[in-house]
Amino acid sequence: MQDILKLMWERHSARAPFDPQRPVATRDLRQILEAARWSPTAHNMQNFEIIVVDDAKLLETLGEIESHISKEFIQENYEQLSFSEAKLREKKVGILGTMFPPTWTDPAKVNEAVRETSFLNRTIRGSPLLLIVVYDPKKRAPASEGDVLGFMSLGCVMENMWLMAQSLGIDFMIMSVFSADSIENEVKRVLNMPENLKIAYACRLGYSVSAPAKYPRVRRNVEDFTHYNRFDDRA
Repeated sequence: MQDILKLMWERHSARAPFDPQRPVATRDLRQILEAARWSPTAHNMQNFEIIVVDDAKLLETLGEIESHISKEFIQENYEQLSFSEAKLREKKVGILGTMFPPTWTDPAKVNEAVRETSFLNRTIRGSPLLLIVVYDPKKRAPASEGDVLGFMSLGCVMENMWLMAQSLGIDFMIMSVFSADSIENEVKRVLNMPENLKIAYACRLGYSVSAPAKYPRVRRNVEDFTHYNRFDDRA
């Protein structure tokens, strides 16, 4: 097993198209699911289920679901963008604007962006495997109003699977669009999901057909977010 910190450094979201002729091996999928199994969850509730979708026809059907990017997402995403590497490195937070389609990075084109209906198809196309993580919102850890601890647990499941996939050389991308109400309802119908369950996110797994684009990866320095004994002491 690779050094855990090295895995964290190398972990990235694979946005390139995946090779449909190169499936994820059953033994590798099992290891990724084992990583999910051992994720820390609040009160050890293990409040998640994972739907493995590797049937080509089902994947095609999911990709045909009409999907829109909301105006709210476009506007709030724009506020977090940097439009030069120098600015991104200076800010140490946010994303480089060139990682997104031009219609997502120009406020004047927001109406054009939200009219697109094929976002899901464009993202899923060619992917040999989806993992859809679902949960029951009626179940939560004791005294966890708003289920904050439950959402933290779902994040731990995500990170465990992502790091395991990284260690196996498998590309991985989170698709939060699956939790949008209109898309979730269609996915639930296609996959015969119980009505009480909600989709937290989906993970797209496979092998990219091309090397990932090189984008600067920025993080704040440890000294930028660490406080000693009192919040106003950064000694």
